[in-house]
This record gives sequence, structure tokens and C-alpha cells, in this order.
Amino acid sequence: MATTVARQHRVTVASRAGFDLAMGPPGLPPLLLVLLDCWVSVSAQAGATLAVTMEGLNSAEPAPTTLRPALSPRPPGTPRAPGPSSPRPTPVMDVASLCGCDLSPAQCDVNCCCDPDCSSMDFSVFSCCSIPVVTGDSRFCSQRAAIYSLNFTANPPQRVFKIVDRINPSIFCIHITNYKPALSFINPEVPDENNFDKLMKTFDGFSLNAEADVSFTDESDAPNTPKYEVPNSQTKVPITVQSVIVQSLNKTLTRLEGTDVWKPALVDVGAVKICTHVVLEVKYSLTYTDAGEITKAGLSLLLGAVSDAVLPLQQKFEIHFIQQNTKPVPLSGNPGYTVGLPLAAGFQPRKGSGIIQTMNRYGQLTILRSTAEQDCLAVEGVRAPVLFGYNMQSGCKLRLTRAVTCPLVVEKVKRLLKGQGFPDYVAPFGNSQAQDVLDWVPVRFVTQASHLKDSCQLPVALVIEVKWTKYGSLLNPQAKIVNVTARLIASSLPETSPGNERTVLISTAVTFVDVSAPAEAGFRARPTINAKLPFNFFFPFV
Repeated sequence: MATTVARQHRVTVASRAGFDLAMGPPGLPPLLLVLLDCWVSVSAQAGATLAVTMEGLNSAEPAPTTLRPALSPRPPGTPRAPGPSSPRPTPVMDVASLCGCDLSPAQCDVNCCCDPDCSSMDFSVFSCCSIPVVTGDSRFCSQRAAIYSLNFTANPPQRVFKIVDRINPSIFCIHITNYKPALSFINPEVPDENNFDKLMKTFDGFSLNAEADVSFTDESDAPNTPKYEVPNSQTKVPITVQSVIVQSLNKTLTRLEGTDVWKPALVDVGAVKICTHVVLEVKYSLTYTDAGEITKAGLSLLLGAVSDAVLPLQQKFEIHFIQQNTKPVPLSGNPGYTVGLPLAAGFQPRKGSGIIQTMNRYGQLTILRSTAEQDCLAVEGVRAPVLFGYNMQSGCKLRLTRAVTCPLVVEKVKRLLKGQGFPDYVAPFGNSQAQDVLDWVPVRFVTQASHLKDSCQLPVALVIEVKWTKYGSLLNPQAKIVNVTARLIASSLPETSPGNERTVLISTAVTFVDVSAPAEAGFRARPTINAKLPFNFFFPFV
């Protein structure tokens, strides 16, 4: 049964809010009248409009009760509420039709008081309203709100539905709007062959077409060239076309020197239609200063001939940022190492400083390079870089005579094996920064020698072991170095007999060991159902 507050007689409550209260029939409970009276004293000052609907098992059309301002004088100092003639922004959506808890189509959701699929029977078993208030746009000075609640004093319980107009207390609110589309999200128009030209005119930005006079020179003040403008700046940077290359159907490349052949053309070759000078690839290069100002802009184009048999067409776009007065530093991976690129290594001159690396990236960590002569004295200074993932081994022969002393030979062979400036640290990733010293992997240097007394301990081999692991996602794991050990192996050298020479084999080796743990795919835990039934769900059986 739908109960509405009908208008029987009118009592003026000028002392509280200056409003006329529509009183109910004599049998209406006094508690409801007190609640309505209290509501009037609060909302009447804001000039709100209220519509109350109480729904029972047999609901009917709600008859709204409207609280209207009385014609009593406004007390001094009371702010004037906006009158009905003031322009109000039209709400984009009706708040009565909005429902954030309506998740099941054509089915009543539990405790969703705004679900249009719920009936009065469903409302009678609800324990609460999961969303009690639904408001419109909070930016408006006048906001429409739908309020939902449950009246448990009725038997069976009923839903109470109110529509009110609230006044936004913020001084930064929208009072009048002259552009209604700005208040809602508009579905973007998808470009197609019919509206492409219209959209290009609507969203007019930087474009490069055949009619534009594009400069092929390096002059920055060339007139009538497309220019890039830095935001919040009046400086315009001309875009210089660095190269235009045409690709034929058989993938041959030809560099163009003029702009008169840029216009695309449709050519019929038998039964096949070919479109020439179609943009296949665009590359931008922007040069900027330390302050972030762009000083130079370059463009490279790849045009090609496309037949209707290779559609759809895939285009490629690239942009590169280059800092002015600096040289790009090549990396051995980003972030993980790439197989075949050199290991990044260096040394720390003092504690607290950064890692110092040589400018030659192929000379940061090296080993001996084998030659056809295999003479160690001839190959001194000839080194081979340690490449990630490549196990390497090299060596040479050293001829010793009796005239050579042991300390001199030991120092010579050590310098031969380690090279000039053997590194103390190796970068864990291919793009590790030199200032992040704590992230770098220290090289553990170990010396192995025999324990024979009164013998010359000559280093004969240097073995470098690099342990790495797969780091990151299973779909795209990155190679990370976790440990580097350089083992210098020495052997006792017996004394050479008079007049004879002794030949010693000197060797170096690099081994990469994968220490990755077995990959285990992680899965989320199964969702648990935490559903609570209303307290009278089994009524009237229990």
C-alpha cells in the first residue's frame, strides 16, 4: 500500500523556516510529522523541493508532497535563496534513473534500493540500502539528489524514495552553463572514409602535406616551412626534412631529392591497382637543451607503393629526443643484457664516488685475443671484449729462458692476463647508471696456487665466471648479472736447465652460467563468496 502525505489543511511554520507544511490526515503518526517538521527546518533555508514516496506491497503512483515558501517576510541577515526565475543548468541525466548497484540485468540486486527490477516484495526483505544517495553533477550550484531509505516501522518494511534539490555551499560552482556537451563525456567519433576529411579540419594541428614548402636545408630560418612551437613560448622551430626514401613493391629503396613527386597517385597495372608514395614510416628527431627547450626538429619519411592486395596497411612512427651538445651513450640492453653485446664494467677510484668507465664500450672487460702466431709477447695489448652469453676461450705460448727471473715473469704474465685496468665492478643490467654504485656487482678476484715451496708460482690462466638470472615477467624476462668471479690460476714452474728454453701455455676463458630458479606462474586466489542474507530472509517459515 502506497502511503502519501495528502494535503488536508495548512499550518504556517513561520517561526522555524518560513514555509507552509502540508499536514497529513488526523490518523498520521505524530513521529512522522515531527520528522517532516525537522526536515523543513533544515532544508527550507536552502529552498529545497521534496518528493516523498513510501512503497508497500501494493504500490501505486506516488503523489509528491511539495514544500513551498510562504509569503512571510525574510528575517534580517538571512541570505536570499535563488528564486525560481534564476537560470539553472539542465541536468545531463535524471538522478532517479541512475543506479550504481544495479549489476544484474533483469534481476533484482540485494539491498539495491534504486534497482528498477526490484518490486515491493523485494524491498520488504532488504536489510539496508547499499547506495542511500544518488546525486547529480557536484559542480552545479543546484544539485538534484535521489535519497533511498527503508522504513522498518511499517509491516512489512517499505522503501522510502525522495527527490530533492540541494544548494551547493561552495562558492566555486557552476550557476549558468552555455555549453551543455562540456558537462558530460561524449563518445568520440571514429574516423572512417566518410568523415576523415571533416575530422582533419576540426582537429587542425601540425600536418605535412604535398603542398607545403618543406625545407631540405639545415637553415633554421627558412620561410614557409612547417614549424614546431614549444608550449608557452613564442619561438617556432622549423621542421627540416632530413631524408625521403621511396620503397618499391620489390622492397628496393631509392632516395628522393625533390618534393614534386610526393603527391600520391593511383596507377592501374593490369587488374591490380597500385597507390604510389604512400607514407609507410615517419621518424622525428627533436634536439633539446638542458632547460627542456626544443632547438631543432628533423623528419625522415619512407614512402612506398602499395597494392590493394596487401591491405590493410601498417604504418610505423618513431620519435627520438637528443640532448644538445651531448653524444648518445650506447647501451648493452634496456634493461636486461642482450646476447652478443659487451658487458658494462668499470672501477671505483675511491669510496663514495661513482663508477668510472672507459669511453670504449668494447674495452671495459676484455680477455686475450688469439692470433695465428700464438706468441704471448706479440699479442700483448690485443684484447677481445667479453660479450654477454658467449662462452669464450683464448690463449698463447710464452717462451722462457734461464736468464729471465721469476718475479719479472710473474708480473709480465699477470699484466698479460688481466690487461690494462681490470674492472672492479660489472653492471647488473645493460642500462645501469654509473652513479648507482650500490646496484653494481663487485668482481670477486680469487688466486689459486700450488703449495710447493721454493718454486716459482707463475699465473697460467684467468677464468672469468659470470652468473646471471632471468629477472621480471615470464612473458619478457630480462637478463641480470648477479655474480662475477675472476679466478687467477698459478702453477709452479721448475727451473729451466742451462741452454734450454721452456714453453708455457697461457690461457683465458669466460663462462656464463644461468642460475635462474625454476619459473612458477602465479595465480590469484579463488574468490570467496561473502554473502549475508537479510535477517528475515526465511520469513514466515522461521
